[in-house]
Amino acid sequence: MKKIVLSIAGVMAAAAFAPEAAAIPAFARQTGMACSACHQQHYPVLNGFGQAFKAAGYTMMGAQEKVEGEHLSIPSSLNAALLLKARYQKTNGSDAVGTVSGTTRNGGQWQIPDEFSLFFGGRVAENIGFMMENNVVGGPLGGIVAGFKIPVVFDMGGAKLSVIPFLTDALGVAYGYDESSTGMVRGIRWMEHRAEISAMQFVGNGAGAATGLAFVAKNDMGYINVTRFAPDFAAAGGATSPQFRSNFVRIAATPTMGDWAMHVGGAFTSGSSYTSGGAGVGPIVLVDTKATSLDFQAQGQVGGKDLSLYATWATAPVVTAVVGGTTGNQYNAGLNTKSAWTIGADYSVIPHVLHLGAAYRNAETGAGALGVADKANAFTVAAVYDLTQNVALHLNHSMYSGSAYNAGGSLDKAVIGNEGDQLTTFMLEAAF
Repeated sequence: MKKIVLSIAGVMAAAAFAPEAAAIPAFARQTGMACSACHQQHYPVLNGFGQAFKAAGYTMMGAQEKVEGEHLSIPSSLNAALLLKARYQKTNGSDAVGTVSGTTRNGGQWQIPDEFSLFFGGRVAENIGFMMENNVVGGPLGGIVAGFKIPVVFDMGGAKLSVIPFLTDALGVAYGYDESSTGMVRGIRWMEHRAEISAMQFVGNGAGAATGLAFVAKNDMGYINVTRFAPDFAAAGGATSPQFRSNFVRIAATPTMGDWAMHVGGAFTSGSSYTSGGAGVGPIVLVDTKATSLDFQAQGQVGGKDLSLYATWATAPVVTAVVGGTTGNQYNAGLNTKSAWTIGADYSVIPHVLHLGAAYRNAETGAGALGVADKANAFTVAAVYDLTQNVALHLNHSMYSGSAYNAGGSLDKAVIGNEGDQLTTFMLEAAF
């Protein structure tokens, strides 16, 4: 039991300092383009050009000089960027008498930084690129490295085929390759309150440690990502999985209908893998990795101003632990199916300056007595004010409801130490 507790603590510590953003000025320096060239409304939401840049393996160059020779083509400088998230969060639960204000979110908590990360990325060769995420403070057990991928892209004319080795401490198996901004990858989402606006973030198949190989086929109409992975972070000492036994299949269509850019996708995670808990501090155990999700996004304009629409659904079944075998489902530790669906919209009231969003989540935690629904619904509103293209203020407010927050529920708001039924976040985000 002590080893299991230490394992969970290690995972939580690593996740707390996980770099999450995908918008890094390292790529702006390489291409010579502004942040808005790749990002819809506000970062890290990707537009069509940003998706194409990712599909090309981060290799596209601009005005920056190159060092070239026979079988050599690299930027003259190693492109880097820093990302800072500094935020204040407040929940309305009750803490035990004597709890020092600021040590929990119930008392109001400053998180400076919530994230402070150093990124490197860009061209390695004409058809090879990389992206590397490093924690400046509070790094995972493996050192400062929090994520790395190196896409090797083969241009087949009408399509691109890629092989992408990757690892991440917290961003999920789709970190290898994904184009959506629906939360299929923890760091690429349209609102800061991730579990409130993305079913994949609530269920968990869009987050967590992962190390694997992604095989991707991409053309103008969509992409297929087939990944073999382990739910572990290989950079953490002792965390490397013995095998890549789990499967992740992502199928997405990316048509343009009228003036609207669409993304309609499904993701299917299956199999079982050995894991040390993601951070190298726990015993190696066998876990199932079973979840299914669907997501939709549409990016267009209404009244000459940008509007993005989002919808997601995800579910993770119950997997019974077996002595000498699986310890259960990585994405659902409860006795009931864990599931959620969300809808949301993000509208640019003042283009490139002020964006307002709202989302609704209907969810079941999977916790509680067998056969008893534990509902955890949420309504969230958000505002993003861009001070500049690379500096923004965020305000999110979520209100929760459902049986999970009632007496006896898994999130009973009357229980001392629980976080109540409201969460407010005010954040400064800067990438430079």
